[in-house]
Amino acid sequence: MEVEHCTQCRWLLRAAWTAQELLTTFTTELGEVALIPGTGGIFEVRLDGETLWSRKAHNGFPDIAPLKQLVRDRIAPDRNFGHSDHR
Repeated sequence: MEVEHCTQCRWLLRAAWTAQELLTTFTTELGEVALIPGTGGIFEVRLDGETLWSRKAHNGFPDIAPLKQLVRDRIAPDRNFGHSDHR
């Protein structure tokens, strides 16, 4: 998994927090989350080359719950997040 973030915009902390949240939730399913420095306002979350979230395409940053659901749907589809889950 990758989180590419804009270094010009100083989004490293946001990228690191996103990675921490994903690694905390998917402790056994994710081997790593790479933080990829970029430029030009990029903030993208990718899994196996597939873009799950793009700041430019979605007009903003992801809320963590929907992002976790996108990841879960691909790597652990039978997992239930309880009351915060909506499929």
